[in-house]
Formats: sequence, structure tokens, C-alpha cells
Amino acid sequence: MQPQLPIDVDSETGIWSTDGLPMLYVPRHFFVNNHTAIEAALGKKKYAEALYEAGYRSAYFWCQSEAKTHGLSGMAVYEHYLKRLSQRGWGLFSFIEAAPETGHALIRLDHSCFVLAQGIAGVPKSLGKACYMFAGWFAGAMDWVGQDTGRDYRTVSRETQCAGEGFEYCIFTVEPK
Repeated sequence: MQPQLPIDVDSETGIWSTDGLPMLYVPRHFFVNNHTAIEAALGKKKYAEALYEAGYRSAYFWCQSEAKTHGLSGMAVYEHYLKRLSQRGWGLFSFIEAAPETGHALIRLDHSCFVLAQGIAGVPKSLGKACYMFAGWFAGAMDWVGQDTGRDYRTVSRETQCAGEGFEYCIFTVEPK
């Protein structure tokens, strides 16, 4: 198992942070219930598009910040990103393959929080591709790596296999536009 995520709590403000970034820690059922309520209100397609752009920007910012904080560069930042996501309860993320020189990657997700929540706390049992929220994250991280290593590509990412559809694990495909 990976070491625990460092959490600092400011005794004066109550603000929690990890690696100098302010964080919000909430129970999984709380987050997933809010996520599925917004999906139901907006429709999955519209919600997925909004999450993609927000996730892309957030991942890019996170990579930039963590590179400075830890003195990392290139793919080491992306690997650190997957490690930190895995430590935060989203699921266990790993590369099946990655080619930063071309902007291609396959990312495996085991034990996705969205799949694990199915059938409890009001979440439907079958969500189909349930983990689409992560797609923009992986393109944002890959594009940061590309810029950091002097490459000129912009990638897209999509969930190509989901455990919510009955597969053993989820797969995200990252490739240039």
C-alpha cells in the first residue's frame, strides 16, 4: 500500500491542505450523491462536458503547482498525480502505457469511487460509463507534460472501458486531437 497522504490542518482557520494546496475532504456518499443529482438535473452529456473542461484546467494547474512544490518535471509529475489521486479515495490509478513524446496514454482505474457507490445511498446500480469525470484530468495532465518537455500537442481523453459496464476495471485513452 502507498504511504498515507499528508494532511495539514491549520489550527487557527481549520483549513486542511496537502502539499500546500487547500483541500476539502468529504465522505464518498456525499460527493457521489451530489454528482449524480447534478447529472440528473443537467443530463449526462452536458454535465460531462462541463466536468471535462473544469477537470482539464484543474489537472493542468495541479501539475504546475506540484512540479514546483516537489521539484519534479515531465512524466514524473503525471506519475505523482496518479499516486495522489489514488491516495485520495477516487480509486487506484496506474498507467497501462504512456508515451509523452506523442501524447498517448492508457490509464487503468481499479476500484473507482463511482462504481463502488453503485446500488448504495440512492445511486443507481448500473451507471454505464460512470467515471467520465476523470477524463479531462488525464488530458490536462498530459498537456502539461507536453508543454513541460517542449512538445506541441493538445490531447483529448475519454473513458473507453468502465467497470460500471461490468468490466474488471476502467480504462481511459489519451491521444492527440
